[in-house]
Amino acid sequence: MASSQFQCRMYEERFPEVDDLVMVNVRQIAEMGAYVRLLEYDGIEGMILLSELSRRRIRSIQKLIRVGRNEVVVVLRVDKEKGYIDLSKRRVAPEDVAKCEEKFQKSKAVHSIMRHVAEKQDLNLDELQRTITWPLYKKFGHAYEAFKLAITDPTPIFEGIEMTDAVRDELVSNIRRRLTPQAVKIRADVEVTCFGYEGINAIQKALRAGEAISNEDVSIK
Repeated sequence: MASSQFQCRMYEERFPEVDDLVMVNVRQIAEMGAYVRLLEYDGIEGMILLSELSRRRIRSIQKLIRVGRNEVVVVLRVDKEKGYIDLSKRRVAPEDVAKCEEKFQKSKAVHSIMRHVAEKQDLNLDELQRTITWPLYKKFGHAYEAFKLAITDPTPIFEGIEMTDAVRDELVSNIRRRLTPQAVKIRADVEVTCFGYEGINAIQKALRAGEAISNEDVSIK
């Protein structure tokens, strides 16, 4: 079992708000509906009522939802004192699914990087989230966007954020290793024809001009 030292929700808020799209994992199917865990909120429990599973008449609940599968749902009600969260699957539009999945993948990447830093530096993940990640969410909309910018120039990105040099070095190293786009080599056969005077020379000149714009980021040979 993972140490609680390295466990923490992905966002500053302990609970989602009504109408938020969230990613859940189905844990149990009961008569009233499905019990799920909210993956972005440290696995707190929520429930999708049977009536909120589908707009159509339910003939087989197993065809709509399965234990162990991740689902995109929308928050209907939140009782923060009792910890009750009611969710809906049927009110989620197809475009909402793609939007939530993209956000979840970004949040998951950020969370994985921060957890690795916490483990390497033997620090509390919750504290790192409070001092580093959540301020970046406020400043950049999503910490993932900040991390992408930090690949090339981390100094302005982390300006005003308190962390030791060791944590900063570990964080930047992880960001660059995990988020730097991989170079792709593309080969193509190009057929060039010139019907003008001294066509061969014209073609050679054109090809050399293309090769001349080659740089470190995009090599043309």
